[in-house]
Amino acid sequence: MKNKLIGIQQTATHFYDGMTIMVGGFMGVGTPPGLITALLNSGVKDLTLIANDTSRVDFGIGPLIVNHRVKKVITSHIGTNPETGRQMIAGEIEVELVPLGTLIERIRCGGAGLGGFLTPIGVGTFVEAGKQKITLNETDYLLELPLRADLALIQAHLSDHQGNLTYQLSARNFNPVIALAADITIAEPDALVEVGEIAPDCVMTPGALIDYIVYPRGNS
Repeated sequence: MKNKLIGIQQTATHFYDGMTIMVGGFMGVGTPPGLITALLNSGVKDLTLIANDTSRVDFGIGPLIVNHRVKKVITSHIGTNPETGRQMIAGEIEVELVPLGTLIERIRCGGAGLGGFLTPIGVGTFVEAGKQKITLNETDYLLELPLRADLALIQAHLSDHQGNLTYQLSARNFNPVIALAADITIAEPDALVEVGEIAPDCVMTPGALIDYIVYPRGNS
């Protein structure tokens, strides 16, 4: 059985300029703080981030924005991080705003190997720009394409040594879905337990999807 436990410093070998990274969480809750700090400290740049939001300037993925490590963000909301809006207006960062339900479904399609899906959300708005429109039964739909990433960074509540994960309350947001949609997935749990201590019915992300586990949080 592969040993998936790595130190936080070892994660740097998986970071490189220009990569696409999915990050879990909602307003920074459920976003892995140790992994975000390691990503920031690695010095990589020109990142494309896929996340629900850009959190705040000093929380979640916000510091990556503030330190100009991101060239593009695909997200549903930037209002709580004024630096994202400032950089967007100044032409320093590209922001692709996607309705929240559409964003998570695009990620789900990427993880499931689907070619996309049809939705009426965004028809007649700026969201439809550059997208194929399909009419079925007199209703217009947009063809939304799947999203995948080179790397997914997720926060879990519990992990066993095989990477079977549970999540706590709203920290579950996005994390189980993005674990499916990246080439490599790294999990940062709050606590590590032995295999068998997590009841099978409580596992929300199976260990087969997890490549590496960083524990304890912040360990060098």
